[in-house]
Amino acid sequence: MLGRLQDIEKPLLDWYRVNKRPLPWRMRKDPYEIWISEIMCQQTRVEVVKDYFTRFLEALPTVEALAACPQERLMKLWEGLGYYNRARNMQTAAQQVVERYQGKLPADPKALKSLKGIGDYTAGAIASIAYDIPVPAVDGNVLRVISRVMERREDIAKQSVRRRIEQEIQEVMPTDRPGDYDQALMELGALVCLPGGQAKCSQCPLESLCLAAAHGTVEALPVKSRPKPRKIEKRTVLVIQDGDCVAIRKRASKGLLADLYELPNVEEHLNEKEVLDLVRSMDLVPLRIRPLGEAKHVFSHVEWRMLGYQVRVQQLEGKQQGDMIFAGHTEVQRDHAIPSAFDAFVGDIKGDGGVEDRREP
Repeated sequence: MLGRLQDIEKPLLDWYRVNKRPLPWRMRKDPYEIWISEIMCQQTRVEVVKDYFTRFLEALPTVEALAACPQERLMKLWEGLGYYNRARNMQTAAQQVVERYQGKLPADPKALKSLKGIGDYTAGAIASIAYDIPVPAVDGNVLRVISRVMERREDIAKQSVRRRIEQEIQEVMPTDRPGDYDQALMELGALVCLPGGQAKCSQCPLESLCLAAAHGTVEALPVKSRPKPRKIEKRTVLVIQDGDCVAIRKRASKGLLADLYELPNVEEHLNEKEVLDLVRSMDLVPLRIRPLGEAKHVFSHVEWRMLGYQVRVQQLEGKQQGDMIFAGHTEVQRDHAIPSAFDAFVGDIKGDGGVEDRREP
């Protein structure tokens, strides 16, 4: 069976040479840039990552800069990418690199995996792409390509299956172009060997070698067990405005969206009267209220189904009330990282505190 994997090398690399995307982290074989891009691209589309990557590198161009960055600044640079622990782990790893390796990411995959947040895949990508070490970088795209080419029906969610595929790729990897080989497999999965019924088999350089294409099983592969159903949580989100300021608060230092800023919110869906009573209980004086409609945000293990309200409150003498901070619109945009979970309502923050529907409470 490994003979089939050996046969894919030439058509795969020939295809990659012509079709690879001109991504900013491919301009140079810089280990730091490759690392940042790989962490950013986890659970995030490449097209979304490109602008983030450019801004991030402008702000933090070196391992040392990342290691020393204030966490609130780091969270602001990461704002909108989600999975914020990726950024926190990356900073911890940068500090480890400064302490252990004089600010240069090591080439050895084992040393790379000793760093916070770097697992087999990321270590393989850095080692092969930056340092030309023949070690696999197996992500979901690669698992899909190999499962179809070899017509494998094992559950790719199982670690044992992933390990076996990694070992098999290791045995056939070219030693002269390991980085291109890893990237070519990932690129093929991202652009051609797509999930479900979206696969573009007629455009695939491996079609003549693919057992799934030959046997009509492309849509059935790969096999992956379904995750447990997400917990559904109802929440009411409040855009509380005081003149040109908006109320935000910092989340707890542990748990979901730890240490990030959020719009005030509570469990369950409240009606307008309940919202106004809630605002009054905060020692605020509501002046106007406007429903903002519904929104949904999906996390890995929980789904928020949100109902939003915009509430204009009487001007306050101080700049803090309870656990809330009243910050100007410009300050929020510049300094405070608000997770994308609140995107549907953050758009209703206006510099003049305007409320379109001026119904009195």
